[in-house]
Amino acid sequence: MRKPNQLSKPAELIIYILLIVAALIATIPFIWLIASTFKTNFEIVGVPATFFPNEITFDHYQYIVGKFKIFSYFFNSLFLAIIRTTAGVYTSVYLGYIFAKFEFTFKKAIYSMIVFTMTVPALVTMIPTYDMANKANLIDSWWAIILPSVVVSFGIFMMRMYITKSVPNPLIDAAKIDGAGQFFIFHKIVLPLSVNMISALSIFIFLGSWNDFLWPYLVLNNQKKFPLSVALQMMVGQNNTNYGALFVATLLTIVPILIVYWILQNKLIEGVSMTGIK
Repeated sequence: MRKPNQLSKPAELIIYILLIVAALIATIPFIWLIASTFKTNFEIVGVPATFFPNEITFDHYQYIVGKFKIFSYFFNSLFLAIIRTTAGVYTSVYLGYIFAKFEFTFKKAIYSMIVFTMTVPALVTMIPTYDMANKANLIDSWWAIILPSVVVSFGIFMMRMYITKSVPNPLIDAAKIDGAGQFFIFHKIVLPLSVNMISALSIFIFLGSWNDFLWPYLVLNNQKKFPLSVALQMMVGQNNTNYGALFVATLLTIVPILIVYWILQNKLIEGVSMTGIK
């Protein structure tokens, strides 16, 4: 006998078909992007538009690897994304643990200020942040990109909620009775119990860092230090744009995101679901 909330077989089949159709529709732009990397620029801008190339060319790939030197920009982005993600996740878990399990003066006021910063648009704080980076002689340095990302208010908010629900106080008290210090408790108890949410938070911070354009564009002047998102801007000319090469570079920017999501997707789903359900 079918359960009250269980769908019938025909209904399940219809849902699966709709999901498959929706997935195919969502992948059409991605397939078009891949196909366009093998088109000539004349065919890309030509009318009528074509979906698949009439004449396959690899000139855009040769240009991207040879003349544009995309891998140097790629590794710049990867380095910045890894450093910003590692620092942001670690401080988020650490501060989330403090706000979740410790009592101290002005705790609510400080936490309220952190939550309030989540409502402030990034553009509002960009000018004072730039002014501080300029006074600290950090302009045209990767430190100007890394340091503002060390503390992530959204990450602190997520980790505080997660640790409050998922790290039991008796476990921490038992560790203290056994003589464990806070360093041991944090690294051996809190961090392992927070792997799911750490994975979810890592994806969010990594995506934000990898796709970040405006701030690196403002603070970096040396082209050798450009991340890939800023380097792509150099392909867009006022009178002429190499669309094929731009599509190839754009395709390469998507690859790390897909890899990170593929590796952490199960942890991401578990972490996000556990924030609202105990």
